[in-house]
Amino acid sequence: MASNLPDYVTSAKPVPSDARVKWFANIAPTYAGVMVWFAFWENVPGYGGTPGGLLSAGLMPALLGVVLAALLIHFLFYLVPGLLGMKTGLPLYVVGTSTYGVQGGLILPGLFMGVLQFFWLGFNAFFIATVLCQCFEIGLNDKGEVAIPGMTHGVIAVVWTLASALVGLKGIQYVAKIATPFPLIPIAVLVILTASTIGGLSGFAPEKTYQASHVAASASEAPSGENARAAETATAQANKPQPLGAGAAILATIACIVGFFATAGAAGVDIAMNSSDAKNVQKGGLVGIALATVFSAGLSLVIVAGYYGGADQVPANLAGKLDPVVLMKGGILSAGFAKVLMILLAISSFPAACFSAFIAANSFKTVLPKINPFLSVGAGAAGSCILAATGWAGNAASVFGLIGASFGPVCGAMAADYLLAGKKWAGPRAGINLAGWISWLLGFVVGAPDLFAMIPGLDFLRGSIPCPPMAAFIVGFVLYFVLAKVGLQSKTLEMSATA
Repeated sequence: MASNLPDYVTSAKPVPSDARVKWFANIAPTYAGVMVWFAFWENVPGYGGTPGGLLSAGLMPALLGVVLAALLIHFLFYLVPGLLGMKTGLPLYVVGTSTYGVQGGLILPGLFMGVLQFFWLGFNAFFIATVLCQCFEIGLNDKGEVAIPGMTHGVIAVVWTLASALVGLKGIQYVAKIATPFPLIPIAVLVILTASTIGGLSGFAPEKTYQASHVAASASEAPSGENARAAETATAQANKPQPLGAGAAILATIACIVGFFATAGAAGVDIAMNSSDAKNVQKGGLVGIALATVFSAGLSLVIVAGYYGGADQVPANLAGKLDPVVLMKGGILSAGFAKVLMILLAISSFPAACFSAFIAANSFKTVLPKINPFLSVGAGAAGSCILAATGWAGNAASVFGLIGASFGPVCGAMAADYLLAGKKWAGPRAGINLAGWISWLLGFVVGAPDLFAMIPGLDFLRGSIPCPPMAAFIVGFVLYFVLAKVGLQSKTLEMSATA
């Protein structure tokens, strides 16, 4: 009976047919803005922290990983949520009640989606503060690198976070009006950097990305005694991360991109609920997700490979650096031109930070209606400030890994639920749907081995799961399918004809 449904479900109204739009008016530009965000593509080449990063096995394996990841995030992570949004016209916190129940759905994906937005806000603030410190050469340590944690970097990150949260909470309608042209800035930067480095691709060799930094580090860290030097060198070599092979590089590339995209995949419900039909859902994803990912992540790899392949001698301060934005200043472009582009990249990220706060505020208003949004969003923003100022948010592998582990099983379970229901929305389910929650819990455990490896005695889990975000999706999908078949789905509740 519809009377058994909570108010947040019964009050939901589908987007009317006359308000639906084509793929190029909502899905493609929205997702393209996410996938060309510079804080994403600047972290791709060096993802994982191994010598040479994703390029350590060569350019082609990394590019193959980008293409595979682009197809995976479109077809596996986005398409089902997008189709559910289009077919129902309802938002994620309502559609998610089919997978997690009307009570369980308040927490997952409802409240959880809002909480994770503050990780993205902290991630955004960290890289903005870093870029601005690099640009204006402030807050640097004695090595000429941004001091993190550091007073200058921390102050910029906090101010950026609070401003974004305030605008996202109260004035997002103004940001939305100017947000459309901002993705053109990182696109233009990628094109400029590619044009400046592509000539060096013929001379690229993977070892060029880490040999210089390794030699410099060995020279600076060598102990004074010959025996001590030999022992120190042997120990360092044994413990030092090694370059990736081709297969590992492909899987690491997929893990990087899937981890970054996971929450955006589930948000496809909200983004595509204004779409006119299934073809527009498909086209919007292929252009805004798959094509934009290949463009931004692919060119980022090409830029770094081209720089190292074309450089006769890499400056000591840039040796081993795999961040295109870092290489841009003093490496690829003149310092003055690079500063202008860095400032533009920072400005282009402000709408994304505001939208993160806006999504979090909407989530909290829905699931915590009795709490003043200024308090809930303010508490979340304070957490973002801590993540950014301490530098934790700057560890892309940790952030992407956490996001992938959290929402990989969500996307997997939603896909299984959609197929079991005959490729449609099954409707809200009573209470807590055990099939959804058990599949999420085990999927999260499988998707976050490095997180659990921090627990004393569990360090053996580190690196134990290949491509954790994809593993989390697979576990979520398979477990939900099996658990539903054995009867652990809660009953479906009837909705009124107007909902």
